[in-house]
Amino acid sequence: MKLSGVLPALVTPFDAQDNIDFKAFEKHLNGLRAEGVKGWVPCGSTGEYNLMSDGERDEVLKFVKDFAEPGETLIAGANAPHTKGVIANARRAKEIGYDIVLLAAPFYTKPAQSELIRHFNAVLDAVDVKIVLYSYPAKDNIELEYELLDALADHPRVLGIKESSGSLQRAIGISTRYKDRLQLVSGSDDVALDFMFWGADSWICGPANCMAKACCGLDRSYRAGDLNKARRQMAVLFNAMAILESGKYVQKVKYGCELQGRPVGQARMPLGPLSDDEKAAFRKAMEPIIDWK
Repeated sequence: MKLSGVLPALVTPFDAQDNIDFKAFEKHLNGLRAEGVKGWVPCGSTGEYNLMSDGERDEVLKFVKDFAEPGETLIAGANAPHTKGVIANARRAKEIGYDIVLLAAPFYTKPAQSELIRHFNAVLDAVDVKIVLYSYPAKDNIELEYELLDALADHPRVLGIKESSGSLQRAIGISTRYKDRLQLVSGSDDVALDFMFWGADSWICGPANCMAKACCGLDRSYRAGDLNKARRQMAVLFNAMAILESGKYVQKVKYGCELQGRPVGQARMPLGPLSDDEKAAFRKAMEPIIDWK
């Protein structure tokens, strides 16, 4: 299966009582679809999966599955701090209707590469799902190294890797080392154009929640071969994405949704609100993106 296009790593909207706001969710998804996204990735880190109960995660997965139309890619975040939990999450996602799950290293435990190989193989053996691996060392304190990728690259249900290290060297290494074996999926948003150049045909993108029109525009420009236009577009996106990466990522993405006229509530505690200065800086960076032509 070939992954393609901009796939937003979805926020989870919450109301004033801190419950999932499905009305706001539907408005948000309709807006993203109109702006050109190619599918949906709920219950990832942008969706605050680690701050939700299993029941809430299932509700989100069901809601997005029911909203999706034929031809739209569906990838469920199914991470947990231990293998048993990941298997349970992947099994429930499969029952809901997801054939692909996105999996990072189990958080907090910082397993060795050999342990991660056993972990991912255990999930593959237990549940008939396809996997997109997710390497995000800044958050997980561990990288999915070549030792692991070598071991999994030829498994028929390991589709590729969302690479969020921010390292262009890693993107080039994955693209060249695993050509026709693993798909490189862009997860380093501020260098997304560079990832496209090195073979990333899909982009699992948290910023697409509030920048979908611009992200999809960049994707179309690259596919059309208009590299000069793509560079200009990336230059506009870069400042806002760099601010996102500087801290309070989820809060800023959610604030960006509000700036786009699709409020999705606040992030859950322990994540705190943005300061007035943080809002002002991000609002300024978003101005040309809100008015994207």
